[in-house]
Order: sequence, then structure tokens, then C-alpha cells
Amino acid sequence: MSTSELAVSYAALILADEDIDITADKLQTLISAAKLTEVEPIWTTLFAKALAGKNVKDMLLNVGSGGGAAAAAPTGGASGAAATAEAPAEKEEEKKEEEKEESDEDMGFGLFD
Repeated sequence: MSTSELAVSYAALILADEDIDITADKLQTLISAAKLTEVEPIWTTLFAKALAGKNVKDMLLNVGSGGGAAAAAPTGGASGAAATAEAPAEKEEEKKEEEKEESDEDMGFGLFD
């Protein structure tokens, strides 16, 4: 990461910590106060647009939290039984697909050959 990117990143973190909206002008003001003259204005604009409307604190707290949400549980008695019967069949299909993907290793060459 370049000095410019680091400077803008730290400025964005400072603004987020103080619960101040992250804008290009505010980022540039912080960078100027730190007497960093080599930061081009394009960096502040890019970061401001990328972080617009996002809660940076939440982004930092949820790093590595995983993918999408879990599937909703079925409602009702009959549909619950049907869903439970379908679940093992789906797992078997997934295992078969994974086994097919693993067979690519038998091509006679590897990543480090």
C-alpha cells in the first residue's frame, strides 16, 4: 500500500471514530493537517465514494464474519417433514459434486510441479 493510500485510510478511520461523515473535503483537511503533501486528491475522492453511506465501524467489527444468511426454517408440520426428507438427498448430491471436482488432481501435474 502506498503512503497516499495509508494516509487516506487513516484519515477515514479517524473520521469514522469521531462519527463524522466521510467526504473528500474532510479527508483532504485531515491529510493537510498532517502535513502530507504527496497525497493526490483522487485518493480522497475514491475513498469518499467507496465509503459513502457505509458504517466503517461495522465493517471493521464484521471482518471475516462469513457469507450470506442461513436459510429460513420451514413452517408447518407437513412441509417440515418434506423438507427434512429432502435434506439428506441434497447433501448426497453436494458430496458427489465435490468428488467430481477433486478428480481433477489425477491429471498428472500439480500446482508445484
